Amino acid sequence: MGKVVLVTGVARQLGGRFVRRVQREPGVDRVIAVDAVAPSHPLGDAEFVRADIRQSALARILAEYAVDTVVHLDVSGKALGTAGRTAIKETNVIGTMQLLGACQKSPTVQRLVVKSSTSVYGSAPRDPAVFTETTPPKSLPSGGFAKDAVEVEGYVRGFARRRPDVAVCVLRFANILGPRPDSPLADYLSLPVLPTVFGYDPRLQFVHEDDVIDVLGIAAREPRRGTLNSGTFNIAGDGVLLLSQCSRRLGRPTVPVLLPAVTWVGSALRTIGMTDFSPEQIRLLTHGRVVSTVQMRETLGFRPEFTTAETFAEFARSRGPGLLPPETVGRAVDRLAELPLPGGAGPRERGAGAVQTTHGAR
Repeated sequence: MGKVVLVTGVARQLGGRFVRRVQREPGVDRVIAVDAVAPSHPLGDAEFVRADIRQSALARILAEYAVDTVVHLDVSGKALGTAGRTAIKETNVIGTMQLLGACQKSPTVQRLVVKSSTSVYGSAPRDPAVFTETTPPKSLPSGGFAKDAVEVEGYVRGFARRRPDVAVCVLRFANILGPRPDSPLADYLSLPVLPTVFGYDPRLQFVHEDDVIDVLGIAAREPRRGTLNSGTFNIAGDGVLLLSQCSRRLGRPTVPVLLPAVTWVGSALRTIGMTDFSPEQIRLLTHGRVVSTVQMRETLGFRPEFTTAETFAEFARSRGPGLLPPETVGRAVDRLAELPLPGGAGPRERGAGAVQTTHGAR
């Protein structure tokens, strides 16, 4: 009998794509697709089970279908439909607790894959230039999706201690972009004018949604010879981009805002429903974040097809032309970068090695 794979979060575009992909994996006999919302996209031959992962029905589903592999993708920073922040947090945290409780009781579950985020490292002024999987954050995220991801990983570590017989893989994804992105950062980058924090030009990493599907497939099956797909891995494309470079390539002008006023701007954007400008999002757009992908390459054995720059280029093409030609935006950004900071300081710093990266930071 082949493998039985259960996937959560299938109503989202990414979950639906993975369901259709995993059905083609050799040895997979059955795919159970679970979500509280019926998906608007096809799921191939998968069996859709409408269930809220915050409820206790998961234990029955695992037992009924004798599931041996669980891929938990229902951890997200953006709601489906009109659901608010409270519903997102409950699904992320309470839903994960319920899923892990059901997996702990199941004698058939052998592998668990959990979608997480590099946001667990936070963003702070004294952060290291590059985070590895074992680097402790200087300041733990205080709210939003980043805090949810920290709590989710804590519960997963507890599950791994209680069920050492289950292979557990946690994938910390950098910001996911591509032609069909679904994230608060993608909403921000789609604004006609990008509000930025005056005096800061953060380094950002991206991972293409196609690479996300590929690495999930690697994590969900038995490891290939010479690799190990149990543990925690940073997943990101090679290289970094500065936020100013992103605005140039999008053809979208930036509006530098003094840091004390950024929170007000974020509240205004949330009020009109344009994007989720949470405090953690503001910290990312202030200090940036870069992670090492050495373990992704050397241990997991995965090499992304798209670099950070190529991923962003795909996203930019999907957004269409901005308000201004990229050359005009570039000249304006350069002039802003040369302005002195308040208090007589020199031009803003972009940080040593902001554009060039070592192999470990790719």
